[in-house]
Amino acid sequence: MPERLFLFIQLELPWELGPPDGRYLLRARGASGMAGISEIDGAQPERVVVLSTLGASRRAELRLGRTNRRRARPRATTPESTPVAIARATIVDPVSLSAERQAHAWLADLDAERETRAAVAVLNRVLFAHRIASADPHVHEISPAQALVIRAGWGEGEQVADGHWLHALELPWRPSSRARRRVAALRPQERLAELLGARGEELLCEELALRARLDLDHGRLHHATIELDGALTAALSELNDEQRPDLAPRVAELEALRPGVTPEEPHEEVVRYALERLEAALRARTAAGFATAS
Repeated sequence: MPERLFLFIQLELPWELGPPDGRYLLRARGASGMAGISEIDGAQPERVVVLSTLGASRRAELRLGRTNRRRARPRATTPESTPVAIARATIVDPVSLSAERQAHAWLADLDAERETRAAVAVLNRVLFAHRIASADPHVHEISPAQALVIRAGWGEGEQVADGHWLHALELPWRPSSRARRRVAALRPQERLAELLGARGEELLCEELALRARLDLDHGRLHHATIELDGALTAALSELNDEQRPDLAPRVAELEALRPGVTPEEPHEEVVRYALERLEAALRARTAAGFATAS
């Protein structure tokens, strides 16, 4: 008889994520936050995250080889690319199934975008906790678009605990049409050329709005509110200084929304709406091109 089966979503990314390889048990917020694999009384486990690094030994051998050389050797004019480590993150549902037909039914009815986003949110919770625990500001969260491959499947307990499976399918990733329209409105390639060519400067409100969006999307309301408060303060100054008549109604709207964004008593609906209106103002700023935005 086969062991009980566990469902998972798995992502592979072309860099080391930061936390050591191993198994991490996540419990509900308000109990223990992120925990190790040991049992903690209280909240039920939500997910098990299995982290493993592929190709690390090869890279370590290459580093060691370069260190032990006594003299420099000529390099090829067109060197081969340096192998990189691949991080594999397997997000496992701790509630097992007793029959393979249940697993087949789950996979057949899978909403790939929803399940992928949910798995990424779990992985990002681990990365956020590791950034805080290690005091390393360079540990960063990920998006589904950065994954080399995304899989959904199932396996027996020890298999999924090692990042392996009995059955899995690769999931395509396509952001929603709304997200694609939002990126198109920002004209990112033109903006990049403007910034690199020293024909414009990054706005402080842009960076703070991005940080607020990341935190709000991951349920960190207090973080997002503080960042949005700063973003609105900066935006009112920076956008007014540009003296763009087409942006005047949007600036007036942001000024009216700002008093409702209170870090002391944050309200998610208010914060979410104000952030969306700030993002809309920044898209409008770039929609006409950069001759007027500079």
